[in-house]
Amino acid sequence: MDEKYIIHEHDVVIIGAGGAGLRAAIEASKSGVSVAMICKSMLGKAHTVMAEGGAAAALGNKDPRDNWKIHFRDTMKGGKYLNDWRMAKIHAQQAPDRIRELETWGAVFDRTEKGLTNQRNFGGHTYPRLAHIGDATGLELIRTLQEKGVHMGMDVFMEFTVRKIFKTDGKVSGCFAYNRNDGTLHIFKAKTIVMATGGATRCWEVCSGSWEYTGEGYALAYWAGAEMGDMEFIQFHPTGMIWPPSVKGILVTEGVRGEGGMLTNSEGNRFMFEYVPEMYKDEFAETEEEALEWVSEIVSGKLATVRRPPELLTRDVVAKAINAERDAGRSSEHGGAYLDISWRDPEEVKKKLPGMYHQFKELAAVDITTEKMEVGPTAHYVMGGIRVDPETQETTVPRMYAAGEAATGLHGANRLGGNSLSDLIVFGKIAGGYAAKRAKEIEYFSIIEESEIDKAIEDTLAPLKRESGENPAKVVEDLREMMQNKVGIIRTESLLKEALLDLNELEIRGRNTTSGSSRIYNPGWHQSLEIDAMIDVSRMCTLAALHREESRGGHTREDFPVPDYKYWGKMNSVITQKDVMAIEHRRYPPMDEDLKKLLDADDFHEEE
Repeated sequence: MDEKYIIHEHDVVIIGAGGAGLRAAIEASKSGVSVAMICKSMLGKAHTVMAEGGAAAALGNKDPRDNWKIHFRDTMKGGKYLNDWRMAKIHAQQAPDRIRELETWGAVFDRTEKGLTNQRNFGGHTYPRLAHIGDATGLELIRTLQEKGVHMGMDVFMEFTVRKIFKTDGKVSGCFAYNRNDGTLHIFKAKTIVMATGGATRCWEVCSGSWEYTGEGYALAYWAGAEMGDMEFIQFHPTGMIWPPSVKGILVTEGVRGEGGMLTNSEGNRFMFEYVPEMYKDEFAETEEEALEWVSEIVSGKLATVRRPPELLTRDVVAKAINAERDAGRSSEHGGAYLDISWRDPEEVKKKLPGMYHQFKELAAVDITTEKMEVGPTAHYVMGGIRVDPETQETTVPRMYAAGEAATGLHGANRLGGNSLSDLIVFGKIAGGYAAKRAKEIEYFSIIEESEIDKAIEDTLAPLKRESGENPAKVVEDLREMMQNKVGIIRTESLLKEALLDLNELEIRGRNTTSGSSRIYNPGWHQSLEIDAMIDVSRMCTLAALHREESRGGHTREDFPVPDYKYWGKMNSVITQKDVMAIEHRRYPPMDEDLKKLLDADDFHEEE
């Protein structure tokens, strides 16, 4: 083709500029290699910012009984034992050092009276474990990493979209991208690539993610031949805003419940007492009086010596309970539940939850110090993703690494709140370090075939050359609505099979969209190009959900309502690209015996 493109050469190319991408870039830059960071939006506008409640690490500042072994146990238990135990161990062991490291780089965490990093309670954690800055922890983490990273010499390419990963002799050799502002075309030659592209929750109609979260990172890796894992496990955060419609899905941090927020139904009942699973019975309060006693200890700064309130059960349990109350006719006015923190001192609420106070005041005209919030489940996080080596974060495609929400393994069937931020900095560091180490071993940039470049350019410009076709926004709207209704929080075989057929039709429609001919500031063009990725990611989730005939964590089958420990309890789904999208199921290697002793034997179902 005669289309002009600009060539860049960097030892390590990092796709994505959230917490995982920035931490990887810092680590790679430290070793002296040249680093490029490509981000779809502006630097600083990462979904890491939306992780408001805190970063989980067993510092033991609020309760000295906490340690990495208990954090490991909580992570495995919350993930319903489908986690890659090796990643869960690394995460629990290294998270405290990564938090302390952030402090040396200037992160300003809230402090205890003794001057230590303060920690708050969160769902599924045995002890107060989340280091936090009010309810803006993710923002502070990004600020700190950017401040550190900009002095490291990396090149940042903002508002670029990556369209293809190139391979030479089966190994990663670069990527193709275009500038979203002016439409210029770019080739990035690379010795290694780190995928830090986050998740895909924009594939659902009600979600906490903004426009960037369309799953292109998953699709790029899949198209390059990487194995994908556990894509059926989508976390629906129990508390997103549901009213007014313009703000539906925006996250309401779990920190509200960590500070004593109570969930009630239209009848005024704290319904979560009715939904405590057997495996958690000994850990959570059975009566409202017991729960209030727990809260009074937290408010007074004492250690929690009584059982926790059931509002702090794992996210999958709380989200399904809110749905069950709605289905029973006991929902809030607009179809969710009420979340009430107004019983606490107004100044304490404003101090502990300043972001939430302003969010509801400005977006919903609700004063959370005097009124109840309305909340409901919102698609929030993908536990699945690109399969990686637990020690190096390398994918099954040589020289491609992945970290953060882009990768799978740590969280199993359900992620504990707060584990996402520590995940980013633990595995971002590992991915960046190993990507740089491998890049140093490679003497020359590989040759990228001109025919592959031509094909990538042709596919990218195709929507601009169609004189007629459907509006891409309509296709995306229909896709998101379909996924919400058929592959949402509750699933059935018939709906999942319908969804696969719908995706085939949507794929055809997506390839016949048009966006006008201009490359400059053309959002229709960008959306046309996102559809293929959204279709394939939605297909991965649907296919994996159809084949897992049980309910577990973030995956609920109405026709298979209970976990099946005899088979599915040990099996993780693996999706690969063959002639068509293919699925199989594999086990992680057997767990070390010393780690098994840390787990609840009855819950682990080892005898099965």
